[in-house]
Amino acid sequence: MPSTYQNETKLGEVTYRLSATTDADESVVLELLGSAPSGEVIADGRLRLPVEGGAAVGKLLSRVLGAHTRLRSRPSRHANANQPWTEALDSDLRCAWLAPSTDDAAVLIRALGEEMQRSSTAIRARLARVGCDPDVPGRELSSTAAALLGAMSGPSQGKT
Repeated sequence: MPSTYQNETKLGEVTYRLSATTDADESVVLELLGSAPSGEVIADGRLRLPVEGGAAVGKLLSRVLGAHTRLRSRPSRHANANQPWTEALDSDLRCAWLAPSTDDAAVLIRALGEEMQRSSTAIRARLARVGCDPDVPGRELSSTAAALLGAMSGPSQGKT
């Protein structure tokens, strides 16, 4: 016997309506509509699945959407994250890496990351791109390693 469950909630200015209807095929059909006060549709969709899978799919959707929301709302700790690297920044990074230092690679990478407002991962990856060995401060990549990693030519390597 078909049955329908409906619910509505308001998040900010958007009103969301969800209806779940079981049909004769032992399926549940979920219909979602999200609308702004102006009537503009913000969200809409329809999903059909076996009734017995509904709770598991609901948990899965909750986890996925929750993770997505957390990722989008988390501010970056690094002001220059996702900003393009310039030739000047590449040169500064290369010079800082090749300058004499008593710090080990991890400490120096962290310090450069703080100074350049980038993550340690971004610094480490960029070191290889500018022809520096990210495992040994002060050392350039060998020509073979540079070719494998697609390193750009650095100030002392000449332009190609």
